[in-house]
Amino acid sequence: MADPLPDGRPPYREPPAFNVPRPVLGLLLLVVGVHLAVNALDPALREQVILWFALFPIRYTEGASAIADILPGGLAAELWTPVTYTFLHGGWEHLIVNSVWLLAFGSPIAQRFGATRFLLFYFLCGAAGAFLHVLLYPGSDIPVVGASAAISGLMGGAARFVFLADGPLGALGGRGRGGFPAAPRRRASIAAALGDRRTLIFVGVWIGLNFLFGATALSGAFGVTAQVAWEAHLGGFLMGLLIFGLFDPPRWSPSGGPGNVGYGEWLGEEPHE
Repeated sequence: MADPLPDGRPPYREPPAFNVPRPVLGLLLLVVGVHLAVNALDPALREQVILWFALFPIRYTEGASAIADILPGGLAAELWTPVTYTFLHGGWEHLIVNSVWLLAFGSPIAQRFGATRFLLFYFLCGAAGAFLHVLLYPGSDIPVVGASAAISGLMGGAARFVFLADGPLGALGGRGRGGFPAAPRRRASIAAALGDRRTLIFVGVWIGLNFLFGATALSGAFGVTAQVAWEAHLGGFLMGLLIFGLFDPPRWSPSGGPGNVGYGEWLGEEPHE
């Protein structure tokens, strides 16, 4: 049994081997459940679900009046579809890939933010991706579905702290005190993040890969037949990168302060210096 901390704080407890935060697990189960439910419908009803809840850029332009009878929901649908499109997927491959990235990048963000901040951050990034796509394709009647833009926002947010010298991946070029990697001990400023070459490499590689797979014929060489809305991914990523600091709470943990990515339990708010 671990000895109590000298200052009277609760003793440190090791996290479980499978440590997916509840908001991430709940979101993942909801997305999978929606996909199962939609696939269980007959084709006519599935089409109606797409018309009601997918993102159609043409809704937001004057051309929407030409297909008003096809796109139900009116003004209300213009408000809910930038959120609801993140729950729909084009197939199991699309869903599985997004699920893997949601677990990988959603877990550290959710551990750092907590449930409410995490979900708000996630859906804001998804909406930002939707609106950039609408801005670039204002008259398009091709539906956009998938959580990729929202998950891209999680990647952009993670880039703000995982590569810092005292971050989860700081050991790839930086060490915590005593030669061991530690969790970030401060708010991750965008200047600090973008001043790190590893972060810049990550951002550059991420943008480059999205461009190659979305804007060139490379995706076809890998068997990807659906159109990749890489502009929506970019919108979500940039949103996450830019607004991360607005959601980032300073906290203490037994393994090194704010930014703890699953290394035990939070001990409360960090005192201001």
